[in-house]
Amino acid sequence: MAAATASFAFSRLLSSATKPHLTSASTSLLPANHRSLAFSSSISPLRIKNLRLTHRHAIRYSTTPKISATISVGDKLPDATLSYFDSDGELQTTTITDLTKSKKAILFAVPGAFTPTCSQKHLPGFVEKSSELKSKGVDTIACISVNDAFVMKAWKADLKVGDEVLLLSDGNGDFTKAIGCELDLSDKPIGLGVRSRRYAMLVEDGVVKVLNLEEGGAFTSSGADDMLKAL
Repeated sequence: MAAATASFAFSRLLSSATKPHLTSASTSLLPANHRSLAFSSSISPLRIKNLRLTHRHAIRYSTTPKISATISVGDKLPDATLSYFDSDGELQTTTITDLTKSKKAILFAVPGAFTPTCSQKHLPGFVEKSSELKSKGVDTIACISVNDAFVMKAWKADLKVGDEVLLLSDGNGDFTKAIGCELDLSDKPIGLGVRSRRYAMLVEDGVVKVLNLEEGGAFTSSGADDMLKAL
């Protein structure tokens, strides 16, 4: 129960990074005769009935945030160097080109190693479904996080991950920034700083074929089952 509570609380924390809020600034987009409605709870039915609705497009600006990234389907991934520890405990590096050239690869990113949703659902899901994914022609499955290689090594050991999924460190966030998937959590009390949005992408010969990008740290469309459906 404690783990479930922690996961729920952490998901709410990450999701709030992009959740819109109605402020006095956003209400300036409303017509003058609408502004009082935004913060009033004592409006009579008669006033609402007689209110003339105008400038309807302005009201839409403070609704659902747009989820976007620099990279999109059809784009070639920028090259970047990522690090990891091999099975002998030696620090190694690889590149996006090495991972994807003439290959079919699934790259997925998590906001942070050891965080609840990433540890309990996202990474374990790909470990569990790795055989199914590879039976459909996937050559490489890699998890990317803006954590250092030592943290990724410890996380891998803690979850007892074998060679099903390659855990890669984007320690300085160079790849994450290059594809426009930064998630700034600097103002959150947990102190994560700038991390990566959660996503999963199918890449063939360096070109993005499928991109499931989540809002903040939400986990709704970037799991292993979602990628299986896309194959």
